[in-house]
Amino acid sequence: MKVLEDYIAKYGQVKPGNVLKVDSFLNHQMDVSLFNEMGKEFKRLFADTEITKIMTIEASGIGIACIAAQYFNNVPVVFAKKSQSVNISSDVYATKVESFTHKKTCDVIVSKQYLHKGDKVLLIDDFLANGCALRGLMDLANQAGAEVVGIGIAVEKGFQKGGDEIRARGVHLESLAIIESMNAETGEIKFR
Repeated sequence: MKVLEDYIAKYGQVKPGNVLKVDSFLNHQMDVSLFNEMGKEFKRLFADTEITKIMTIEASGIGIACIAAQYFNNVPVVFAKKSQSVNISSDVYATKVESFTHKKTCDVIVSKQYLHKGDKVLLIDDFLANGCALRGLMDLANQAGAEVVGIGIAVEKGFQKGGDEIRARGVHLESLAIIESMNAETGEIKFR
């Protein structure tokens, strides 16, 4: 998606350790007009797919998923929480997810009240690097007896293994921008 690539090229900052900082428009401060264009593109890419729920993981995928849901007849958005709270029942699906950026493993949960057998789930997230978050979301859907019918990613680091591993599972995966390489010294970003 050219508009997203342009945002990344203009505002993204490459940090050491293969970290791409896009918090000025994607995952701290959110550019809603950009999210709106991304939602339209996800709808185009998954137009022939039956979707009953959109699922993401706390926190950065929530905004993108909510905007995209408008284009899928306002299907509910469910997000996996990274901590148990007093207002969520203890009847949950749970899995562990390792965060590339935060360098830690989290327990993530979804209430059994919101994810059911037979749900057709579109996973949406901001980044795909090693695929840990997606594998966790897929595990939660599997525990519920739901079917992951597609995955929409804003930015994929194509030089890391996550995208290839998820595609090898036969899941329909679409990334709006795929980064082929990044250089922290020069700041150069190359797209696929």
